[in-house]
Amino acid sequence: MTAALSLPKPARLVLADGTIFRGTAQGASAVAAGELCFNTSMTGYQEILSDPSYAGQLVTMTAPEIGNVGTNPEDDESRRPFLRGFIVKELFAEPSNYRAQESLPAYLERFGIPAISGLDTRALVRRIRDQGFQNAALSTDPAKQDEAELLALARSAAPLEEQDLVAEVTCEASYEWKEGGWKGIEGQLPPAAVPAPQLRVVAYDFGVKRNILRLLVEHGFDVTVVPATTSAEEVRALSPDAVFLSNGPGDPAAVQGVREHVRALSQEYPMFGICLGHQILGLALGGRTRKLKFGHHGGNQPGKDLATGKVAICAENHGYAVEADSLREAGEPVEITHVNLNDDTVEGLAHQERPLFSVQYHPEASPGPHDVRYFFERFRTMTLRHKAGETVSGAQISKGN
Repeated sequence: MTAALSLPKPARLVLADGTIFRGTAQGASAVAAGELCFNTSMTGYQEILSDPSYAGQLVTMTAPEIGNVGTNPEDDESRRPFLRGFIVKELFAEPSNYRAQESLPAYLERFGIPAISGLDTRALVRRIRDQGFQNAALSTDPAKQDEAELLALARSAAPLEEQDLVAEVTCEASYEWKEGGWKGIEGQLPPAAVPAPQLRVVAYDFGVKRNILRLLVEHGFDVTVVPATTSAEEVRALSPDAVFLSNGPGDPAAVQGVREHVRALSQEYPMFGICLGHQILGLALGGRTRKLKFGHHGGNQPGKDLATGKVAICAENHGYAVEADSLREAGEPVEITHVNLNDDTVEGLAHQERPLFSVQYHPEASPGPHDVRYFFERFRTMTLRHKAGETVSGAQISKGN
């Protein structure tokens, strides 16, 4: 007797503007609503899935085939995925890779993430690109496919700017991070050498990616990760040499209470921020942020270093940007160090008098690109010089001085 065929289950994606996409259910059987975005990376889908910066969002992949290398624990960037749903053209259920330990459908189901495949992702991405961010509802539950109900859910879902998503993804308690980067399967290669820590850094967890922590360790930092709610007084009690501000999800202006602590600490310690950390540093220095039309999400964004004129290919994942004029109006001696060549948005900041700098993109990106990993060495150099009693500014470091 032959086994009965398993028929595909229906799924619906309903946009707040009334557009309906029909496809095949993947992952968990569930209903979810959130903000639609798209990611243009050709690979690295597990990093995208496990990046806490996607909390509150439904992520569409522009690459047509997803899941072919499966998933493995080493490539997770956080304790679990925080995105609301996943949207792909074609999803592979049987991975082909020597590192794969679990298929992508099984990974999604284990973490309760609904996904849809088999729809026209090109048409969906064009709609997001042309009309901008909007909310949508996704159902992979066969019993909950009523399109009118899903439309109502999409239209009633709270926008990102009304949610403090950092509170959802940050750690509950502080912890030490000791692990360096992955260097190969255990037993096949000699253990990777990790330098003895020379500097103590407190890393604010706004949704921090593990590869950031790995690279801090590899650059000689003794890393203590603290929740987003940690006060300036609690950070001082840890006697750090520097403070790091991590990536994270949502609207930086919606994060409660953080900018005041960052403002105080920025007067005392060297500070480096990535993505949301960059935006929060901008807010702490008196700037403003604004929402972009459809954001920057992918591994192929062009970031120009204004000091050298060089352009790097960068990984980015953000829907908000620091307003350049607001920093000038605030009166702080801050200079813009990097811009995105697609739309001229601010991609980097540096203080002209204090050891502070930040970047909007992701120098830690895994699997890449790795064009801008030098920022971790800049942070180390700036912290060492400050610890030695030298007067050093973020602007000096950004210019290689």
